[in-house]
Amino acid sequence: MPKTDIRRRMLAQRAAFPLSAIKDASRRIQRTFITCDLFIQARSIALYAPIRNEVETGEVLAAALKMGKTVLFPSVAPEGLLFRTVETVHHLCPGAYGISEPTAERGIVDPEAADIIVVPGVAFDRSGRRIGYGKGYFDRALHRLEGSGRLVGFCFDFQLVDEIAGEPHDVQMDMIITERQIVVLPRKSDL
Repeated sequence: MPKTDIRRRMLAQRAAFPLSAIKDASRRIQRTFITCDLFIQARSIALYAPIRNEVETGEVLAAALKMGKTVLFPSVAPEGLLFRTVETVHHLCPGAYGISEPTAERGIVDPEAADIIVVPGVAFDRSGRRIGYGKGYFDRALHRLEGSGRLVGFCFDFQLVDEIAGEPHDVQMDMIITERQIVVLPRKSDL
């Protein structure tokens, strides 16, 4: 099935997903992530601000800040995504496309410095491929980090499909967490 068809179908399903189900599934996904060794051992983590019924990240943010981790969020700039530090939810404000992002005075950090980068998606497959909204921001920003064991996709279980026709510019996840399962992909160094 072409990416555009998968994107359209998944966005429609997500839009119809009841708010109570979003909250419940998001809570389960976040709690699974917060208790995994990858999160516990990380010193720094990049998150996203959810839009359009994406998996929420507020519990992860609170846990990371409570544990003293450095937290980054992306902001859209003419040259692509910039990752900036956040020490409180009050450092986020509406930015490009209406997505909450760090204020301009927050420090910029290379995403390569993050131990974990949590990535949203419209759909993921069991090989780690991802479909976003089609703008390519995360693909361009994170391509050099794929296979490093740091890229974690959050999605609802219905967004995990068997196969997505990938393209060379698509960034692949190292782990995908849904409310029902965890998919862990081998690192490039393990192959």
